[in-house]
Amino acid sequence: MSKQSALLSAPSASLLLEVVEGALVIQHWGAPLTGDLTSVQTAIRPSIANSSWDAPQFPGIMREGARGFLGRPTLSGHRNGKAWSTKFEVSNFHHVGNHVAVTFTDFHAQLEVVTTFDLDAYGVLTQGSTVKNLGDSEYSLNEYIHWLPLPKEATQTLDFAGKWSNERNPQRKEIATGTWVRESREGRTGHNFSIADIALTPHTSFQSGNAWAISIAWSGNSHYLVEKLFDGTQSIGAGELLLPGEVILAAGQSYSAPALVSVFSAQGLDGIASSYHQHLRARDIHPKRPRPLTLNMWEALYFDHNEEKIKALIDVASEIGIERVVLDDGWFHSRRDDRAGLGDWVIDPKVWPNGLSPIIKHINDKGIEFGLWFEGEMVNPDSDLYRAHPEWILHEADRVPPLWRNQLVLDLGHEDAFNHVLEQTSAVLAAHNIAYIKWDHNRVLVDAGHLGSAGVHRQTQAIYRLFAELKKRHPGLEIESCASGGARIDLGVIDLVDRFWTSDNNDALERQTIQRWTAQVIAPELLGTHIGPTHGHQTGRTLELSMRAITALFGHAGIEWNITEATAEERKYLTSWAKYYKENRAHLHSGKMVRADYPDAHAYLHGVTAHDLSRAIFAYVQLTPTTTIHPSPLKFPDLDPTANYLVKAVFPAGKPRYMLISPPEWMSGITMSGSALSAIGVTAPILAPANAFLIEITKL
Repeated sequence: MSKQSALLSAPSASLLLEVVEGALVIQHWGAPLTGDLTSVQTAIRPSIANSSWDAPQFPGIMREGARGFLGRPTLSGHRNGKAWSTKFEVSNFHHVGNHVAVTFTDFHAQLEVVTTFDLDAYGVLTQGSTVKNLGDSEYSLNEYIHWLPLPKEATQTLDFAGKWSNERNPQRKEIATGTWVRESREGRTGHNFSIADIALTPHTSFQSGNAWAISIAWSGNSHYLVEKLFDGTQSIGAGELLLPGEVILAAGQSYSAPALVSVFSAQGLDGIASSYHQHLRARDIHPKRPRPLTLNMWEALYFDHNEEKIKALIDVASEIGIERVVLDDGWFHSRRDDRAGLGDWVIDPKVWPNGLSPIIKHINDKGIEFGLWFEGEMVNPDSDLYRAHPEWILHEADRVPPLWRNQLVLDLGHEDAFNHVLEQTSAVLAAHNIAYIKWDHNRVLVDAGHLGSAGVHRQTQAIYRLFAELKKRHPGLEIESCASGGARIDLGVIDLVDRFWTSDNNDALERQTIQRWTAQVIAPELLGTHIGPTHGHQTGRTLELSMRAITALFGHAGIEWNITEATAEERKYLTSWAKYYKENRAHLHSGKMVRADYPDAHAYLHGVTAHDLSRAIFAYVQLTPTTTIHPSPLKFPDLDPTANYLVKAVFPAGKPRYMLISPPEWMSGITMSGSALSAIGVTAPILAPANAFLIEITKL
């Protein structure tokens, strides 16, 4: 291989880079490569086609028209209408281990781009790019997109659509000629944001087949793209969606594009998920202590804050084994409903005449941590803050954006507004023993101007800075990212928060699918998963406690329910479930997530296996009625085929509702080999719809 080439390798993937005629070309992203690679460039050099270029063109990762590229370029911009077309040359190529840094220079456009590639041990590829203005005049950057090549066997893509209370629904479709764009323009990643875009073969499933996944590490506007050109080449990319004029680089200024975090897997969608999860868990800042069993009081109280009622709730929580409680919306000035008070982050003496200290002491005395809700990016028109500073909202010209949940958005790019939120929030934290804050974001950003210019980019940077400063001032503080449920779950904010609220929908049947696909990228221990009320507040559905408890087990578990209304039997089961969670969370939060390719659409079989294959916990979930008398057998992948395992059903929160005379004999305990459990499996019991049970598998 030439000096200006690099092979980045992990056990599951490789990236091959080479400088060809001044351009940086990604020769391969996919399965691991070994051996002599010096002839790769010759091997893949294209033919000279009829009615085409007289010589092969190598546009490289910058995808420039000046190098014969006819698709969407990586960089788009201009210098007052000039320097609109670039032709970058590689001016520096630095390669050490699994890290490459490449400098591109275009002296005509007076631009420099530095791009980095880092491949970790889990096959996760992180790309970063910085664009610098080398000229004396301003450069307007319209767009910067990270792109990766796709082989032709990738004929489908999988991404996710959604809305409030129904996030991350998978949609799988064919790749066709043209450019397919999936935009997120909410000003936050949003309920309809696709947490990843994944290219697949027609046969790729959870357990097998090739998959190429990308995820943009950004919490503002963004777009994913898949492009197939008429010459047959295809690629996948993502970047920040810049509004007009958001990035105008003065002389010497730089723009750092949000990172693209990508994975190739030959082990299907679960292989993709495993790589992302291990990558996240390897971070120094990843939560190390066991994830506390949490009670959020929103669906128990709503705005009816009453100290005695809360004490009664805490007493039951203590009996059950709750380790953290969160006081949600309604504690601050004038906040008796969602029409007033946002922006005034001071304790309301009418509701809390003695302040929060007595209730926090009551909670702490029982060995429970206290958390508090904020929505610091928002303001109600009916608030002291807005009456004093109506100019602090994101707005354009003299317009006031339409209300959403009776609120407007504070311009955190405005330093005075930023400092107001920071200082009021910090003052509450400094005055109390608060271990945790739930930070909400209940509306989209529209007409989001900052002093006459588009302000979403600046707003996104500001919330990152705010979270970082709160953590700096209050060491040990944990932050939950909540945005009217799961509308800000992404790899941009993940290094600043410790938990995501997966969805406002606590209906366990709906949560099965929401959690299943959110965990495609985010490790389960970072996803809040709560037992909701018996009668669901979002769907009105009544579900068995066992179903709700099993669903909540596979994540950072908690409860969102007025447990003072629970029966004695329900409290007994909640206590045993809490004990089970604490005994098994180390396994559930470190093992490999497994979604079996179960052949029946009416059910899920999913679980977590230990990386050393010593044990597994699976859930069988009956979603809808069976279409045959006997469901398909339960076959368990990712076990040691040569080892014997004890297999049994367990019921930490009570048994499911059956539709049978007697359940299968194996449920009380059976010994089988890993190969038999994978190839033959065990009989599935006949469950009523919306029921579930657990299966423990332990190596003997």
